Amino acid sequence: MFWKKSPCAVLATLMVIHLLAQVDRNILLGFAPQITGELAINNAQYGFLVGAVWVLSYGVMAVVLGALADRHSRPRVIGAGMLVWSVCTIASGFVQNFEQMVAARFMVATGEAALVPAATALLMELFSQKRRGTAMGLFYLGIPLGIGCSFLLAGTLGATHGWRTTFYILGVAGIVIGLPLTLMGDRRSHATVQERGAPLKAQLAAVFGELRGNRVVRYTVAGFVLAHLVYPGISFAQLWMTRERGMDPATIATTMGAMQIVFGSLGALAGGILSDRLAPRFKGGHASVLALLVLVCAPFMIAFRLVPTDSPLFYVGMAVGIFMVMSLYGSATTAIQGAVPARMRSTVMGFSMLLLNLFSVALGTLIVGWISDSLVTAGVAAPLTHVLLVSDMLALVMGGCFFLLAARVKRESSRSLPVMGMKV
Repeated sequence: MFWKKSPCAVLATLMVIHLLAQVDRNILLGFAPQITGELAINNAQYGFLVGAVWVLSYGVMAVVLGALADRHSRPRVIGAGMLVWSVCTIASGFVQNFEQMVAARFMVATGEAALVPAATALLMELFSQKRRGTAMGLFYLGIPLGIGCSFLLAGTLGATHGWRTTFYILGVAGIVIGLPLTLMGDRRSHATVQERGAPLKAQLAAVFGELRGNRVVRYTVAGFVLAHLVYPGISFAQLWMTRERGMDPATIATTMGAMQIVFGSLGALAGGILSDRLAPRFKGGHASVLALLVLVCAPFMIAFRLVPTDSPLFYVGMAVGIFMVMSLYGSATTAIQGAVPARMRSTVMGFSMLLLNLFSVALGTLIVGWISDSLVTAGVAAPLTHVLLVSDMLALVMGGCFFLLAARVKRESSRSLPVMGMKV
């Protein structure tokens, strides 16, 4: 296809789409105080709205749409998803209660589930092995830029025109970009010998078989998923800093937006570049890079929850936490997709998104909201601080351990190869 002759242009387009998707997804976080107040939503409901609602739709549909992208045109799958999520973003601006917001956000998640599985598999095809980590890191810039822009929009456009108008504008922008994509074909590259995926049932069976037999991929996926237990800290950031740290909501939105853009972008870029530079030097490959990133960042992230807001460590810890989460994406995605057959890359990534959203986003935010509500009822001071500190520690310890396991298996495999070759 003609558009595949310009990989950098494809990457730039996917970056813009990913940015818009992340703004649409996270704009709810930027308006958390306003929306929870106007719609009378408590902590548990809010945790369900920003967590479980997504896994009920995004997680499941990421697998289905990933399998569809392995068989059909990836740009068309992405374009159709954009139309769905953009129309439902507009609908989110009209809701009048919690139930209506749940329905609207459920469908936003359904549309957005098409993007990451299809886009990452496409980038794996278009870029060489030496540049894939960097390409993935650039693509995942959409996450920090999207989260950052959502907070900035809430503190600027939202403060002037309100959260409903902001939703309308975002939805229209997505429709304008998504329509042309639905007309684009996607002939697989013969240079990469990329096969098309099997029908859904057979494709899922093949993916499960691959995960059972490939410990490096299995452990890397587990580490990637568990490291995202820090996500509740992002979801409850506005509420935590407003209620327990006494900070101004508009100031928080602007500050977090700027830090997400700066340090999240640095994390995405550094993680991608480091994966290309360091993974070939480590016997544990990408998994060793991932474990190193977690180890270096952990002390600062813990300090962030414990020190007062006037301490320099507070903002350093916030910056490092934002950096760490985004630094994992380029290396983890390259490691996972690079270790499985090309015909199932989108499906495997979709399955990873399902697990991530199920355990870290949905259950994580729901449990944090429920426990914090229980602590409030029990009269415990600073309930969110206690719960989010535990959530962060679990993410760092468990995520790091699984990355180390993946690196160990990778090292053992590399040592056994020469012996196997001598026997043959």
